[in-house]
Amino acid sequence: MDEARHVMVLSGAGMSAESGIPTFRDAQTGIWAKFRAEDLATPEAFAANPGRVWHWYEDRRETVRSARPHGGHHALVQLESMVPSLSLITQNVDGLHQLAGSKNVTELHGNILRSRCHVTGRAISAQWIADSTGDVPRSPYIGHGFARPDVVWFGETLPRHALEAAMEAAVGCDFCISAGTTSLVQPAASLPLLALEHGAAVIEINPMETPLSPHANQCLRGPASEVLSTLIQQLKSWRQDAGQGA
Repeated sequence: MDEARHVMVLSGAGMSAESGIPTFRDAQTGIWAKFRAEDLATPEAFAANPGRVWHWYEDRRETVRSARPHGGHHALVQLESMVPSLSLITQNVDGLHQLAGSKNVTELHGNILRSRCHVTGRAISAQWIADSTGDVPRSPYIGHGFARPDVVWFGETLPRHALEAAMEAAVGCDFCISAGTTSLVQPAASLPLLALEHGAAVIEINPMETPLSPHANQCLRGPASEVLSTLIQQLKSWRQDAGQGA
């Protein structure tokens, strides 16, 4: 990694889980216990009951707002300052990478703290949402439109610009880190494999084996918060011993 010119990092739900944000695979709790995430995070669910979906996401937003980046997030900020180029591709929607200080972040699945019109797709400001009344904020652009979370729901395609940026990073990187992802959700799961095809070395950081594991050059087992922190500290120590500085 010390000789890498362009590092791509793919982060998944395991990174956010360590900050206390439940994954979609976790069972729902409280008033949402009788629902599955797959039954709420769809265009069909929103069309059938906008209020239910909006308030479920409001609960998730509260969890996100109270979450804080952990050591793994901060380690990636350090890594960004240590290599010529770093592309951080995240499947998470919580903005914790940006909160930690990462700059070149591509959000494949959107951001839960943003909203957009469910008809036009145009962004809706947080101030408009805060000033809105009613069960679900209305769209400022079209009479029959509602505000919806600016995230990718089941059955929807990824934003074109985000997917193109991610694929460009996978093709162009010479070192890839897959951190905290099950490597099950496509098309994100194919990005490390694409990097491999184009000659990059791939490290997987995950507590459990995943479909990526047999293909990775190295698998580091453990929580991303701990492994990433250790990895960056080792890189800094090696550089100091080699007289390169941090």
